[in-house]
Amino acid sequence: MVSDFDKSLVEKYIPVNKQRKALKKLEKNYPIQYLVGDVDFYGCKILVNKNVLIPRFETESLVDKLLSYIKKYNFTNPKIIDMGTGSGCISIFLKKNIDCDVLAIDKSLKALKVAKKNAKLNNTDITFKHISIEKFKSTEKFDILVSNPPYIDINDEVDIKTKYEPQMALFAPKKGLYFYEVILNNAKSYLNDKNIIAFEIGYNEGKQIIKIAKEKFPNADIYLEKDLDNKDRFIFIVNK
Repeated sequence: MVSDFDKSLVEKYIPVNKQRKALKKLEKNYPIQYLVGDVDFYGCKILVNKNVLIPRFETESLVDKLLSYIKKYNFTNPKIIDMGTGSGCISIFLKKNIDCDVLAIDKSLKALKVAKKNAKLNNTDITFKHISIEKFKSTEKFDILVSNPPYIDINDEVDIKTKYEPQMALFAPKKGLYFYEVILNNAKSYLNDKNIIAFEIGYNEGKQIIKIAKEKFPNADIYLEKDLDNKDRFIFIVNK
């Protein structure tokens, strides 16, 4: 069943000769965002297609909270790495809102193509690199690491609409913890001593990720924060 709201978007954004086909796709739970072709992410226009994850409200909260931490701990002109950038929405928002240098990485060339278009569309100067989180190495040191990696357990059931999104951007081994382990194991090699690590997480993964973080960063201040639905959704690891 197609909602009246989605029907109104089809009428507004889809050419008349393509509307019937669009409605049939929606009946099969195809995401309206892919049909329209873009979404608003905190005031940034972000192009989306089947090669990138559709930005969520939770990720808007992630970048909003991260800005607060950056200001609270007096990071000026920080060097930021965005691991698993997807559409580029996180990097673009940060670049538009603070003076910073941003490196955004992703293993998907198709996702990076979209991210580069979005950076240009939003007049943001971002460096992109085609590499996986696991293989990333750098002699350059960063102040901020932000990541919304795949974090859904392979065995978990998800919203039927997500079947149209890139599965490698959603699911991760080790009960969804794989990429957090990889990042936390390697982070010291490419972060300055004073740093912030910011994660979006699955609502039931907080305790496990904090345990890993404490092992790797025993002197860090670690904050577990909730999303708008009052679910655990973000972890901020601050090394002062």
